[in-house]
Amino acid sequence: MGAVKKTPMHSSNSVRASISFPPNIYEALETLAKLKKVSLAWVVREASEKYIAEQKPAVDKQKKR
Repeated sequence: MGAVKKTPMHSSNSVRASISFPPNIYEALETLAKLKKVSLAWVVREASEKYIAEQKPAVDKQKKR
């Protein structure tokens, strides 16, 4: 397993969340985690970070209002 970079979401003051997924999404996430040899939580955090980065212009625009 490669090194996992530390990000604010991985800090010791992280917030725990319980999330429900449709079975097909959960299975795909589980498969990705196994292929990458990381935890399912890591896959979900990584996907969330990428999604937030993609949405940043919209978030920043909303904050200015």
